[in-house]
Amino acid sequence: MTKRSQGRGRSTPSVPRAQLLDSLEKGFREISTVGIMLHQSVAERLGLHISDHKCMGMLCELGPLSAGKLAELTGLTTGAITGVLNRLERHGYARRVRNPGDKRNINVEALNVTAFNERMERLLGSLRRRMRALSSKYSSQEMALIDGFIKSAVAISRDETLRLRAAGR
Repeated sequence: MTKRSQGRGRSTPSVPRAQLLDSLEKGFREISTVGIMLHQSVAERLGLHISDHKCMGMLCELGPLSAGKLAELTGLTTGAITGVLNRLERHGYARRVRNPGDKRNINVEALNVTAFNERMERLLGSLRRRMRALSSKYSSQEMALIDGFIKSAVAISRDETLRLRAAGR
C-alpha cells in the first residue's frame, strides 16, 4: 500500500504513525547533534567557543542587546554571558556600550558585522545553498507546514531550556 506524497509526485510506502513518531524523535536527536558539531567546527574556525559564536550571530541579527537579554535569549546564566562577552571583546568581535535609553545599563554590540557575515558566508554558504536546494523540492504549502513545525519545535525547546535551568537552581 502506498500513499501519494503531496507536491512531489512521488509515492512513498505507508508507515505506521508510531513508527513515524519514533523516526521523528530520532531525527530530532540527530539534527541536534549534527548542528552542535557543525557549529563547534565553525566556532573553532572563528577562534571562539560555540556559545560565543552563537551569541555573535544573535548580535549580528538582532543588533545591540543587554547582557541580561542575551542571557535570556540563550538560556545561559549571566555569569556565563560575562565570559562570552569578555571573549568576544578580546577577539574584536563585540564591545560593551552604554545603553542610550538608560545610561545605567550596558548593551553589547557586534563589531565589523559585514566582515563577520562575509566570513560566515565563506564557512556556511555551501550549507545555505544546499538547504535552499533541498527546500525547493517542496511545494509552498509543504514548506509552510514545515516552517510552522520548526517554529513550534523551537518554542518547545526554548521552554524546556528554561524549565531545566529553573530546576537546576
